[in-house]
Amino acid sequence: MASRTLLAGMTVIMTLWLIACQSPARHVDYRSAALTGLVDRAATENRTAAPHAKRLGDHDLAADAPSLPVLSTDSTLADYVVYALLENPQLEAQFNRWKAALEEGIIEGTLPDPQFTYRYYIVRMGAGPDMEQRQTMELSQVFPWFGKLKLRSKRAEDEAAAQKQLFEAERLRVIYEVKDAYYEYYYLAQSIHNTRESRRLTEHMEGVARARYRADAVGHADVIRAQVELGRLDDRVRTQEDLRAPAMARLNAVLNRPADAELPWPGEIEPVSTNLDDSDILALAEEHNPQLKAMIHTIDREQRGIALARKEYFPDIMVGGEWMDMTMMPGMSGDSRDGWAVMVGVNVPIWWHKYAAGVRQASARHHAAQLERLDEVNALRTRLARALYELRDAERKIALYRDTLIPRAEASVGATEAAFRTGTATFLELLESVRVLLEFELSHQRALASQAQRLAEVEMWVGRNLPRTQHNEST
Repeated sequence: MASRTLLAGMTVIMTLWLIACQSPARHVDYRSAALTGLVDRAATENRTAAPHAKRLGDHDLAADAPSLPVLSTDSTLADYVVYALLENPQLEAQFNRWKAALEEGIIEGTLPDPQFTYRYYIVRMGAGPDMEQRQTMELSQVFPWFGKLKLRSKRAEDEAAAQKQLFEAERLRVIYEVKDAYYEYYYLAQSIHNTRESRRLTEHMEGVARARYRADAVGHADVIRAQVELGRLDDRVRTQEDLRAPAMARLNAVLNRPADAELPWPGEIEPVSTNLDDSDILALAEEHNPQLKAMIHTIDREQRGIALARKEYFPDIMVGGEWMDMTMMPGMSGDSRDGWAVMVGVNVPIWWHKYAAGVRQASARHHAAQLERLDEVNALRTRLARALYELRDAERKIALYRDTLIPRAEASVGATEAAFRTGTATFLELLESVRVLLEFELSHQRALASQAQRLAEVEMWVGRNLPRTQHNEST
């Protein structure tokens, strides 16, 4: 009985020791991770942050996470970003992939389960001239070769670090998708507004043409032309208004809202440029892009995989103990005895061609990871070059339309209308001047939206906000 108690005690001690070796579980809060850095982002953008964004200045985001913003006419872009970060399903899915990878480190860094074996001999086995075995209990534990567990755990940590960077990349993508859809929605609102203004101006011209027609100063054809132009503008407004539903659906999709959920029109935006040159932006992207950071961790993981593959040449060690319950054979006198045995065993790694193949495989994976990162660097440079070109082009167009073309087009409309009233300009010339003004105003708003979209895209690829210079619109 004492021996059995001792064996049970040893089992409990080994179990408690193995439990003590476990790494503590790591808790990561989704809201805290999703909203990280939002205050700095709002400050860098030099815009008024909504109350929800301002609350992100607290250090304990998990304890004081902001509530879901209510999207109304007073909502800012920051509200839309917060809403998307809290609700986007793809972002939360990537967060859970990161959480799962964090747990993998505990799994890979833990010893395999100990082995307990109980034997009861139906046919007693002899154990000497006068003894036989009745039952045995065996407890053993396999210990991987020195360094194997650590390497496995480190590889899992590298994978978790890579998944964290992929989560950051997904977070940046969601922010960009919100901004891209938001600014496109803004452009649609401005397009409708400018087209309605153009219609109002054309309606005024149609009244002038009617008045001059009644005075026999112009022919009836000019009145018809004005009415045709009004019909064309009405059709354009209806087309633009019909675009509101798909524009809202696109923005609602990234917000994880019903496609037909109402969204107010965005407010005015101001042109914002960065004072960094393209070479500095490219350098920042190669340093801070989260996808490139994830690939660095993947390379580290595959490097450890080579070291782990080389460990397969060495055996794992098994250590155990056995208790044997022995009794006297029938017809023999004497007391029962306990037998004890200590066991040590190793697996025999004799298939060297298998282990060599494992090393070559790990080396190939490591080299592939390096090449994939090089390819991603080249692709990132290409994407950034295109986005920066479009950003600079939009900045140039904003200045051109704001400072030169629109003021001149407005002056042209005024001068042509005055000339038409005096009979020195035709109605077609007046109509064309209004059309040109409308196209310039729409192109100006398109450039404003495109500049904001491309700047958001550049910051997504860079992985951080860029220093900004804000310009006030004079028109």
